[in-house]
Amino acid sequence: MERAAEHEIIMECRKITKTFGPVVALDQVDLTVRRGEVRGLIGENGSGKSTVTSIFSGMQPADSGEMTYKGQPWKPSSMQWAATQGVGMIVQETGTVPEITVAENMFLCQADRFASFGGKSGKRWGFINGRAMVRAAQEALDDIGASHIRASAVTNTLDMQDRKLVEVAKVWMQNPEIIVVDETTTALSQTGRDIIYDLMDRMRKSNRSVVFISHDLDEIKERCDTLTVLRDGHIIRTFEKEEYEDDAIRTAMIGREMEGDYYRSDWDGSCGEKVVLEIKDANLGDQMVEFSLQAHEGEILGIGGLSHCGMHTVGKVLFGDIRPASGSVLVYSQKEEGEEVVNPAFAMKRGIGYVAKDRDVESLNTQTSIRDNIAIAGLDRIAINDFLILFGREKAYVEEQREQMQIKCFSIDQEVSQLSGGNKQKVVFGKWIGCGSRILILDCPTRGIDVGVKQAMYQMMYHMKREGKTIVMISEEMTELMGMSDRLIIMKDGRITKEFQRSPDLSDHEIIKYMI
Repeated sequence: MERAAEHEIIMECRKITKTFGPVVALDQVDLTVRRGEVRGLIGENGSGKSTVTSIFSGMQPADSGEMTYKGQPWKPSSMQWAATQGVGMIVQETGTVPEITVAENMFLCQADRFASFGGKSGKRWGFINGRAMVRAAQEALDDIGASHIRASAVTNTLDMQDRKLVEVAKVWMQNPEIIVVDETTTALSQTGRDIIYDLMDRMRKSNRSVVFISHDLDEIKERCDTLTVLRDGHIIRTFEKEEYEDDAIRTAMIGREMEGDYYRSDWDGSCGEKVVLEIKDANLGDQMVEFSLQAHEGEILGIGGLSHCGMHTVGKVLFGDIRPASGSVLVYSQKEEGEEVVNPAFAMKRGIGYVAKDRDVESLNTQTSIRDNIAIAGLDRIAINDFLILFGREKAYVEEQREQMQIKCFSIDQEVSQLSGGNKQKVVFGKWIGCGSRILILDCPTRGIDVGVKQAMYQMMYHMKREGKTIVMISEEMTELMGMSDRLIIMKDGRITKEFQRSPDLSDHEIIKYMI
């Protein structure tokens, strides 16, 4: 069979429209993807990037419009069916079932491939050959460079990054003609990102196509051949590689030039002397080894390192979600002596809020409304005499947070699962800010958020610092840590390897040597 011609159109979407209630997610969108191309999609949260790719990947139908794939009309009935035809999508949020094995996740709805008997119709039935399934899954994991993941392992024993790599391998083993990579790299360390980048290069070299959605402008400029900008459900402009220019792309994204500082403009890293949250001599396997830290009133304390250094565990320990094997976590309020943080409920009563890295699983109930997600942390503020919750009182409380956080939705009763990644994160922030948290633990707070919302988040964090509130910011983004932290702690193998004070002379090269 002759190799398909390079640069020919493989997927074409014409006048695609999609609405969710009164919200127009896509308005007459035209998009063309060519063979041998890595096409970048960028735009603010809610601009329509994930919506258009989810439509041609079979996740949901369009309201109107037409699509062609390899020159033929294209109307996929499901993601599974689309994958069998060569169109695969790695979704932004978690897409694995936790209580089954890696192999079972990878062959979910395809287990009959390993059944004992086959009929004349081609369908197979009977007992499933589990060993063959595990063997095939392991081969796919090895092929993408994730051989450290065992196909026989139960999925909930893996961390967030490895669960995402299982999804990558599941799509890759279908031998796709097009892969949609939707904000996948935000959940990965550099090692995981390198795996994705390698697969993208392999797709390009084999004359296949990638649609790459990312909010990381440097990443998308480096990896993509063309870059399409969406805003409010419209395609604004497509940039060729030679046209890439940061200010032009940002202006196309938000419809105006960005005003004000992106990170903090000051280099004064001072804060109050009072300690408000402390870990004393904590041990927890290889994640925390004789670990101690203090966070002060009015301080932005940054914690950085490689993905598995233990920093994400530190966030959970500070919130009481995980108890250390030894040592203690203390919160200080009006009393001179600290009180031990024993669980999240106690932490919340003492004014501690926690924004988890895996927001859909740990910070939100995506199957309920914006109202429920924001109100749940503020019931003691809403309730009259700690008992009676009035509908109007609750509504006013949630509406105030919706307005303050500028959450894009058609109603506070809209289900959170229908929101973009950035608007979901705004709901999480609104939940903790609304209930008056004086200490915020933020684990990768700008993951999957566009540049405009990031700027707003940074400004809000700085405003909270100026009010005397405390922020512990855990991040894998070095520029974010350097740009926002008063004090920066670097971790490796569960230990603090270095502490830096805020300075305009601090460089990532200086920091990285304490991480590796």
